[in-house]
Amino acid sequence: QNWMRGMSYCLHSESHLDTGPIYVRENGKLHVVNRGAGSIQNVSPKTRPFRLFSRGFSVELCMNREDDRARRQRTDHFIFTYTKEGNLRYSAKSLFSLVLGYISDNVDHIDSLIGFPEQIAEKLFSAAEARQKFTEPVTGLRALQKFTEAYGNLVLCSLCLRNRYLVISEKLEEIKSFRELTCLDLSCCKLGDEHELLEHLTKEALSSVKRLLLKDNSLSDAGLRRMTAPVRVLKKGLENLLVLDLSCNPKITDVGIGYLLSFKKLNCLDISGTGLKDVDAVIKRIQMQIGLVHSKVPLKEFDHSNCKTEGWAEQTVLQWEQAVMEAIKPQDNLRSRTAALRFYGKTHRIEEVVKCKLVEAETKASGNLQFYKEKAQNCHLPLKKEVAGSHEVKNNKKRALAEQERERTSKQKHLCLTVEDWDLLNTY
Repeated sequence: QNWMRGMSYCLHSESHLDTGPIYVRENGKLHVVNRGAGSIQNVSPKTRPFRLFSRGFSVELCMNREDDRARRQRTDHFIFTYTKEGNLRYSAKSLFSLVLGYISDNVDHIDSLIGFPEQIAEKLFSAAEARQKFTEPVTGLRALQKFTEAYGNLVLCSLCLRNRYLVISEKLEEIKSFRELTCLDLSCCKLGDEHELLEHLTKEALSSVKRLLLKDNSLSDAGLRRMTAPVRVLKKGLENLLVLDLSCNPKITDVGIGYLLSFKKLNCLDISGTGLKDVDAVIKRIQMQIGLVHSKVPLKEFDHSNCKTEGWAEQTVLQWEQAVMEAIKPQDNLRSRTAALRFYGKTHRIEEVVKCKLVEAETKASGNLQFYKEKAQNCHLPLKKEVAGSHEVKNNKKRALAEQERERTSKQKHLCLTVEDWDLLNTY
């Protein structure tokens, strides 16, 4: 009775909140308390079951294929080897290799690598290169820029793009991201005067270039004026240039050679196959103003054997070239069809080989116009010991003439800039 009085007091208390029906278990049976009378009643066995979901609700169990694929790829956390008995043995990879693989998979999300150790960065670059992360169009460029900003010429110090105009057109932004290059070979690429890459040569990022090869690129006097304007006026750009190859560019005339006289540090110059009108006057002008001597023997600096792609990104450039070659492979199947059409006279025959022969013929006709600086150690010159003694007397005369020429040109410095030069400088 006391228990019933306490229960009824709790039920009829005004301060107590409504908590719904109250169930009491007594002697192994479940009873419900009647709030109105304060008595206990047995629970009816036919109570309605509580439904969590409605009757029309259904559940479908699905497997996430991406998670399943990720689980299968987790086997690369182990190294599988075979024992002498032929049994399979596996061992876990080191934590360093696991972290290196994870970062290389997400290399495009790196904020900065400035101050990061070079030894670890080289391994990270190789791991990302093995996964071909730098061949991706957007993320590859972003990742490559992070490495070049931090490590400069370690990523690439020498770049050879000889006869690779397709790689230049496809990966121009990636090529422009390279910094502190010392050697750049763009021979036989037919870039022309207005190409974006030639404009990039005048930027501060490539002021470290010492060897520049621009053979057979359809350059003219306008292109040389544009390329040398920062050096002539602002003393910036290609001011550290030592070797320059401008051969097989028939549109370059005597006027264009005058723009090259601003390269005071130049040690080797090749202007064979250009459209010079007065060759003797140009030779004398080059000797007087920049101290380069005309070589009667071809120089080894211009045989294109020393220029190679060197640096961390050497394999990356090869991957770009392979991707371009694979993209143009289907066009090779059309050769048999075009050959048949040419045989029946339905298409005009286009001889691309003739152009190369014409360039070679023009080069031989104009002669070898390669120049070198006698005391330059960077140029490998095939000189004889007998000629070395006679050069000393000539050097004294040339120095005296050079000083006179400098005094004469110093008075006319205000006349060197034309209106076109000022318009060009305003674009930088």
